[in-house]
Amino acid sequence: MHTYQKTICKGSILLLLLFISTNLFAQEGINQFDANGKRHGLWKKLYRNKNVRYTGKFEHGKEVGSFKYYRVTGEKQPIVIKDFTANNTIVAVRFYSKEGVFESHGDMEDKSRIGKWTYFFNDGKTILSTENYKNGLLDGELKIYYKSGKTAEVSHYKKGKLHGNITRYNEEGKPHENLTYKNGVMHGPAILYDKKGEVFAKGNYENGIKSGIWEFNMDGEMVKAEPDKIKRISKKN
Repeated sequence: MHTYQKTICKGSILLLLLFISTNLFAQEGINQFDANGKRHGLWKKLYRNKNVRYTGKFEHGKEVGSFKYYRVTGEKQPIVIKDFTANNTIVAVRFYSKEGVFESHGDMEDKSRIGKWTYFFNDGKTILSTENYKNGLLDGELKIYYKSGKTAEVSHYKKGKLHGNITRYNEEGKPHENLTYKNGVMHGPAILYDKKGEVFAKGNYENGIKSGIWEFNMDGEMVKAEPDKIKRISKKN
C-alpha cells in the first residue's frame, strides 16, 4: 500500500473513531435537548461559582424522579429533594439543613405548599409541628408539640390567618388558654387557665378587645367583673 493510501486510511479510521466517541458522549452526556429543543435526560445546573445547583432528569422538558438541590457554598448534602411524577403537577418535597438534618416534608404544586406538612426538631426525627396548606397559605388545623411528644398548641387557619379555635397547653398537658379568632384577630369566646389547669377567667373578645362582663375565679367561686378588673387580676396569676 502506498504512503498516500496509508495516510488516507489512517485519517478515515481517526474520523470514524471521532464520530463514534462523539456519539457515545452525546448518548451518555448531560444537559441534552430533544429534537424539539426541550431538556431531556440527565441535567446538572451550576451556580456562577461552579458549585452544583441541582441535578435531576428530564423527559422531553418535564422533570421526573428525584431532583436534588444544593447550597451555593458547595456542601455535598442537598438541602432540598423534590420527587416528581409523570403526568402529575404535585411534587413531594423534603427540606434538610446544611448539615443534612431532616427539617420538613410535604407536597407542593406550582411552588406552593399544599396539604399536610410535617416539621421536625433539630434531631430530624421528633415532630415539632404539623400544618395544613392551601395554595401556599396555612389553611386548616395546625398542631405544635413539645419535644416530649405532648401537644403544645392546636389552632386553626383560613387563608393564612388564624380563624377559629386555638388552644394552648403547658408541658404537663393541662390547658393554658382557649381563644377564638376571626380573620387573624381575637373575636369570640375566651377561657384562661391557671397553672393548675383550672379556669381562671372567661369572657368574650370583640375585634381583639375584651368586651362585656367577664367571670373570674376567686377562691373557687366564679365572680363577674368588668374586663379591666380581669386584667389587673391576671397579672397576679
